[in-house]
Amino acid sequence: MNRLISNMTWKEYRDKVENGILILPVGSTEQHGPHLPLGVDTIIATQFSLAIAQEVNAVVAPTVSYGYKSLPASGGGPMFPGTIDLNGSTLTSLVYDLLKEFVADGWKQILIFSAHYENEAFLSEACDLLLRNQTEEFPKVLICNWWDNLSAETISKVFSEVKFPGWALEHAAISETSLMMHFSPELVNEDLITDDGMVSPPTYQCFPPDKSLIPPTGCLHSARSSSSAKGKLIVEDATKTIVSFLKKEFSLDLVTFK
Repeated sequence: MNRLISNMTWKEYRDKVENGILILPVGSTEQHGPHLPLGVDTIIATQFSLAIAQEVNAVVAPTVSYGYKSLPASGGGPMFPGTIDLNGSTLTSLVYDLLKEFVADGWKQILIFSAHYENEAFLSEACDLLLRNQTEEFPKVLICNWWDNLSAETISKVFSEVKFPGWALEHAAISETSLMMHFSPELVNEDLITDDGMVSPPTYQCFPPDKSLIPPTGCLHSARSSSSAKGKLIVEDATKTIVSFLKKEFSLDLVTFK
């Protein structure tokens, strides 16, 4: 079944709106070490959204492929070619404008799925501004990511060999590498996987950022022990959790679940 609205005619799209669920994936374009492509967050956001859509009979909007500025201790910062950032106000305005258009088309149930750690505050700002400025009935808009929707059991299985460093440092490390091995294995350069990582992440932000803080590879933690099986486990667990709260938050009588 076609779930990408970019592949639909306007009539096909129109027929999906009433009582339907729209998912807006939001990623980024940034360095992900020597073994992963710049589009990791965008690929993960898109593929996760499709996995969720399959379970709740939703459709998926074109992915926002740029995100808020990469920060040194969660994405490597601006020191690497190919990291293309948006200002916070730009991302907020972009998502706000998209939501306005979706609401004007009649969508009443929208999920924003983010796969870039730094995006969340600006996605929330866009939704808040829309809520404050909406004169007609406001739709229900949810924002989520994949890492906050994993069970402790899954986290322990994914990090059974390498200690979990916290989500900020899981950049181009085990979880993202495993997800890419699952979604797009042809884009993973396994022979370039490294054990590089930040030795002692700071508890503060410094401007300009200290280039010596980040390993030359751009990796914040080891990607050793990554696997497609772990990626599949992450997808299945997070999708199950997300589907459960979609059933709770979106009216069950309006949604035909798989």
